[in-house]
Amino acid sequence: MKVLAKNKKAFHDYEILETFECGIELKGTEVKSAKEGNINLKDAFCKIENGELILYNVHISPYSSATVFNHDPERPRRLLMHKKEIIRLNSKVKKEGLTIIPLEFYVNDKGLIKVKIALARGLKKYDKREKIAERDFERRVKKLEKYENI
Repeated sequence: MKVLAKNKKAFHDYEILETFECGIELKGTEVKSAKEGNINLKDAFCKIENGELILYNVHISPYSSATVFNHDPERPRRLLMHKKEIIRLNSKVKKEGLTIIPLEFYVNDKGLIKVKIALARGLKKYDKREKIAERDFERRVKKLEKYENI
């Protein structure tokens, strides 16, 4: 499994509740550009429209070796999941007020590009600060333990 792009900011801004793997519908030049790693997931999100899962704000740069028939870098892309999973996701989003965000793009063993998406709940500013403070405290404790063992 080769990771093409990760959404590092997602783990800072959201509490990840559940993750899913799904396929993505791409055009030819998008596939080539994505396999080169020219993907930006910074402000990406997913919506369910007409029973389909659509991915927005993912920037896949135009393929450098392409001709006039290149793709639009920020076009909405359809994600491929089973209908039952999409219905389940939709009910959770509406009922609990959750968000669907992409976590990473990767190439699986068969050479197909997959997207790992997550059901997430947005964090408040004070939650983020608390999380950072906990991480900092744990680092200091580990550092002290290391020096005590010497």
